[in-house]
Amino acid sequence: MRVDIDIESAGRAAVYRLLTSVVVPRPIAWVSTVSEDGTTANLAPHSFFTIACVEPPIVQFTSVGRKDTLRNVEATGEFVVNLAPEGLERQINETGADFPPGVDEFDAVGLAKEPSLLVKAPRVADSPVALECRLHGTLRLGDSTVVLGRVVHAVVGESVLDGDHPDIARLRPLSRLGRDEWGTVDGVRSIPRVAYADWQKTADAN
Repeated sequence: MRVDIDIESAGRAAVYRLLTSVVVPRPIAWVSTVSEDGTTANLAPHSFFTIACVEPPIVQFTSVGRKDTLRNVEATGEFVVNLAPEGLERQINETGADFPPGVDEFDAVGLAKEPSLLVKAPRVADSPVALECRLHGTLRLGDSTVVLGRVVHAVVGESVLDGDHPDIARLRPLSRLGRDEWGTVDGVRSIPRVAYADWQKTADAN
């Protein structure tokens, strides 16, 4: 037995609750930007986030509505995606509040900044990973804007590396689920990818 949901008649709020509860877990892009005049930093989490391309390296996040992050990106053409790790839950959540324009969220929630190498927006000093991005383009979709950023520089903390590979058990990234729920990386399992030739051999053997 399944419950049918009429998307056309459900309304925006119900559709939002549905999608954000079933498209899970969603990684968090903790996006830092700076105002056009360079005087005020902004920091906000965006959970509609993924990789768009590898060559060239492009990541994307979606701004639902027009927020300071989007306005700053459009004005400056730059932003930084900071990893949102366990231990900073309070600050990540608080930077998602609707602070008035002109408020520096770093200062408001007590986060240290560090300068980026190639873009003007600062990085979150306590985040183990930062992707410095230049704007590749935007796509307006209804009430939202997809932001595509070309990764021009990346930094990874030595403490989260296993050799030269970022270790998920050390990164401890947070993710967003439905309602007010957040996900952690407990219960990770490793499942190697399967080539068709290997799959066929196993199928034939059975």
